[in-house]
Amino acid sequence: MFLKVLMLVIFFAVMIAVGMYSRRHSSTVDGYVLGSRSVGPWMSAFAYGTSYFSAVIFVGYAGQFGWRFGLASTWIGLGNAFIGSLLAWAVLGRRTRVMTKHLDAATMPSFFEKRYESKAMKIVSSVIIFVFLVPYTASVYNGLSKLFEMAFGIPYIYCVLMMAGLTGVYVIMGGYMATALNDFIQGIVMLIGICAVIFAVLNGHGGFIEAVRQLSGIPSEVDVTLGQQGAYASFFGPDPKSLLFVVILTSLGTWGLPQMVQKFYAIKSEKAVATGTVVSTFFAIIVAGGSYFLGGFGRLLDVSQVSKTAADGTVAMAYDSIMPTLLSGLPDILMGILIVLVMSASMSTLSSLVLTSSSTLTLDFLKETVYKGKMKEKTTLLWLRVLVVFFIVLSVVLALDPPTFIAQLMGISWGALAGAFLAPFLYGLYWKKVTKSAVWCSFIFGVGLTVANMLMGFTSPINAGAEAMIGGLIIVPIVSLITPKLKQESVEQIFSCYDQQVGSTSTHTLPEDEA
Repeated sequence: MFLKVLMLVIFFAVMIAVGMYSRRHSSTVDGYVLGSRSVGPWMSAFAYGTSYFSAVIFVGYAGQFGWRFGLASTWIGLGNAFIGSLLAWAVLGRRTRVMTKHLDAATMPSFFEKRYESKAMKIVSSVIIFVFLVPYTASVYNGLSKLFEMAFGIPYIYCVLMMAGLTGVYVIMGGYMATALNDFIQGIVMLIGICAVIFAVLNGHGGFIEAVRQLSGIPSEVDVTLGQQGAYASFFGPDPKSLLFVVILTSLGTWGLPQMVQKFYAIKSEKAVATGTVVSTFFAIIVAGGSYFLGGFGRLLDVSQVSKTAADGTVAMAYDSIMPTLLSGLPDILMGILIVLVMSASMSTLSSLVLTSSSTLTLDFLKETVYKGKMKEKTTLLWLRVLVVFFIVLSVVLALDPPTFIAQLMGISWGALAGAFLAPFLYGLYWKKVTKSAVWCSFIFGVGLTVANMLMGFTSPINAGAEAMIGGLIIVPIVSLITPKLKQESVEQIFSCYDQQVGSTSTHTLPEDEA
């Protein structure tokens, strides 16, 4: 216990020290929100990766989907690496940095306003972001607290309050630069920790070969392959269709999430984009691939260890307890590493969510509706910090009484945000003919489908989120072709940022042939 507490104290001290160090970068709005657009490639890549993967992934998703799909759940991690990281950086990275700098846009709603010439779009998108980031934040608290209860016996409420307080301190002090520096440190911890934990868990089950042999003997419970042995150790698992939907939601979804896309706004240089692409992909392969791979062995646990019996006698799976139970037998030193690993993942994601929500509500909502676009620099910085506190308190209230499993909370948030924003943002970077009507249709479809599914429950939040994203990618180009276009000269001016003229001097001053 002393060792685990000591590691946590060191971790907390480093986080606060980074926040204090970063205060000098947070004296302006641009510095507080984007680190003055001067963040290098390694910090940008780690900031992207650590914001991507939190306790939601390690505890919630790895546990639930590892149980459902077995070793095939590793495909989710690989999808996160190659679609959610590699392709995201390659397709969005440079263009996002260039166009947002050209438009002087610090947030996603600000991009929508200036790209599509609509203040209403800016206000509405800021409200959508604020509302649907709250359940995601609650799911981050929930996942971390499960491990804290197991390792320290600390009640859930104190875990949530401690985590919220620490995040608030360093985000309020240092803003984006504090989160980026902490993300880099936390990312290193995550890389080392996940490798050590995987080795220890497999070793505890007789090694990799023996663990797979045990897994292959478990009969499938999925309708598609009901009773089939070996499904949980197979290439695509017992339910490939559901697996595909999860890959789409958790991989393609990052392309439309404001807290993820905003990492591209702060990139320092052209070289940083190329380096960041490689580093973030490697990071995702290790962390996400490792987490889902480890979760695939959850079926080696006895069902009684990860289920709850209700008062009426019905038995239900407690998916959020699968990973903590699987890891409960680790030695103290590894348990300490694990706690710091999950704390690192969660704190980085939480700080990113808090900063995104605060900056969006301040710059895109209050500044436009209350101050009519005339908010002073000091007033803006004050509101940014006040709303950090407000968002943390609001998410804590929800986290103390979470309505459903971690995976479902995250599915609701990602489905609404990525379903509404992915298509307008992606097409807006590349295609000049996107119309306002098409963007509004995407907003309505993404949020509408998510809310309707929450109320009526016609499918899982995961499937609904994936359908919302795919639907938006289809709706936007179709509606754009049949609705009024934006002014041609305005669109050309926006896209001129990609057409920088470069002069050169000829090195051949004499004619090739005198004759």
